[in-house]
Amino acid sequence: MAIRNLRYEGDEILKKRAREIEVIDDKIKELAQDMMDTMHKWDGLGLAAPQVGILKRIIVIDLYEEGTQFTLINPVIINEKGFQEVEEGCLSFPNKFGKVERPKEIIVEALNLDGKKVKIKAKDLLAQALSHEIDHLNGIVFTEKIKPGTLEVVSDEDIRKAKEGKK
Repeated sequence: MAIRNLRYEGDEILKKRAREIEVIDDKIKELAQDMMDTMHKWDGLGLAAPQVGILKRIIVIDLYEEGTQFTLINPVIINEKGFQEVEEGCLSFPNKFGKVERPKEIIVEALNLDGKKVKIKAKDLLAQALSHEIDHLNGIVFTEKIKPGTLEVVSDEDIRKAKEGKK
């Protein structure tokens, strides 16, 4: 499909609440595929439609393990339990990282691309990713939640070196 342009820190769309999706048509399915492709291109774990300039309530997540790829429409957190302090970054805030408090476990209700209601019970990294992306749909960005004194700004060179070290 197509790689969409990401929206970055300072773009007003990242602060706006996304609108519910009323009809899951071919245009929404194309958007979902484009979002997944865009997220994969930049090695992300999740992406929300506002991050590609679309104010619609759709997110994609891929933890790069079997059975951990999701496209969720109109997702809502219906239950949360516990807390975890996690290191977070965001494709819309390249090179910025910080510690954020997220729920340890959550339950999310949403629609899949077939319009069927799904319920996801998530914990740890998946709970973190779902919470982060659903925040985007509500106009909340992770930098608003960073614990004081934990913000790190990393250079492109350091990121390149880290990626080379993993190979």
